[in-house]
Amino acid sequence: MTRLLARELRLSLRHGGDTLAALLFFLLVAMLFPLAIGPSPETLGRIAPGIIWVAALLAALLPLDRLLAADLEDGSLDLLLLSGLHPATLAAGKAIAHWLVTGLPLLLCAAPLAIMLRMPDAAIPALLLGLLGGTLVLSLLGTAAAALVLGARRGGVLMPLLILPLAAPVLIFGAAAADAASADLSPRPHLLLLAAFLAFTLPTSLAAAAAGLRGAAEN
Repeated sequence: MTRLLARELRLSLRHGGDTLAALLFFLLVAMLFPLAIGPSPETLGRIAPGIIWVAALLAALLPLDRLLAADLEDGSLDLLLLSGLHPATLAAGKAIAHWLVTGLPLLLCAAPLAIMLRMPDAAIPALLLGLLGGTLVLSLLGTAAAALVLGARRGGVLMPLLILPLAAPVLIFGAAAADAASADLSPRPHLLLLAAFLAFTLPTSLAAAAAGLRGAAEN
């Protein structure tokens, strides 16, 4: 797993434009909302959690198109599976690498963006805690979707259709945690629901990704 993760991170660094594109998309989408709804601090502070969560969800989808497709095209996927690497382990390595190069930078950019959008200071820790678990879920769901559509025509179109409905609970619980903190309520119930969804997603997404990788290798 360590060597696999190191390989994935090296490949990601060679294609750093994907990470940069995701971050720029995240920032630009969030910055467009004040232009559309006005600069009122009260309005921006109230809807800032939803803005950041929607922007993060859409930005996390951008690098998924090439997450596994590049390995299939150059034959690396077959070599990795023939080497005895379990498909679920390969999927786990891909998901961790995706989170490190996409989810973690989004998480780091979220706090300055929340300040810019006038989110209450008390809500920012809840927002970041929610994004920590939420981006992990998005990486797992994205890896599973990328594996299931591997080799299919218009796979890049199918992936959002698979991911977005499944990611709806992440969006709901994550934004609700920040909203609760903004209203001086405890975000703990929403964060616990998000953690439970992460615990459910971890084995199921890896199992689905492993099945997709086996199917792609057999075709």
